[in-house]
Amino acid sequence: PALLGALVLVMATARLLGEGVQRLGQPAVLGELLAGVLLGASGLGVLDPADPVLHALSEFGVLILLFEIGLHTDLRTLARVGGAATTVGAVGMALPFALGFGVARALGLDVLPATVAAAALTATSIGISARVLSDVGELDSPEGQVVLGAAVLDDVGGLVILSVVSGLAAGGALTLGGVAATTAIALGFVVGALVLGRLVVPPLFRGLARMRAAGTLAVFGLAFAFALAWVAQAAGSAMIIGAFAAGLVLHGTPQRAEIERATTTVGHVVVPIFFAVVGASVD
Repeated sequence: PALLGALVLVMATARLLGEGVQRLGQPAVLGELLAGVLLGASGLGVLDPADPVLHALSEFGVLILLFEIGLHTDLRTLARVGGAATTVGAVGMALPFALGFGVARALGLDVLPATVAAAALTATSIGISARVLSDVGELDSPEGQVVLGAAVLDDVGGLVILSVVSGLAAGGALTLGGVAATTAIALGFVVGALVLGRLVVPPLFRGLARMRAAGTLAVFGLAFAFALAWVAQAAGSAMIIGAFAAGLVLHGTPQRAEIERATTTVGHVVVPIFFAVVGASVD
């Protein structure tokens, strides 16, 4: 009953505040984050972001969000802005790292803690970026595609940086081979998933389309996204990168429209939970 009560409050408050901020010309995600702040420890204290069930639901929410964005994204369009996205992504990692390290050292931190702080500052939330662009209708614009591509590269690069820094913090040595291996795993998963997916997935979903049970394509589309998210995590990448890659693979299939409709419907329920839980974590 306590969980159901929390879900009622989260879903209703997130939707109402999302609608409210949209009327003020802001993306709905801002209202969902504010709903979390209001219901979390900083406000009414009725939403506990550490609750394992709410945490799991929020993780499902961000996976479905990235799957939705992938389904909506044409890989060829993304490739056309690849140069600009790479530049934006590289600067978006290098500048925060350098400034973060410099400020941390100026505040008196030792080299290792300063490096850890700088590495944490390199991360960009692709979930937030993608949702804001979608809310304001700019996801398909050239600028939106640059930001989306940069956010994907930033997530991959951030994984590499955090992996190297966590190794240093644990007492390991920084080696060129170790950095190269971590980078190869992070990039190799995305490339491998896209190449293999383009060969295997279209005939598989053509066969599934002949099944008569209602909702078959939607169920298997979500199952594919979750499977690729699991493989991404196992390969040392991020689950959200796997879900995004699954959407990119399915974008070119004739069954994409039916899968996207069902995914969007599920997303209306669980995606706001993710952002509300993020807001509830704010002190």
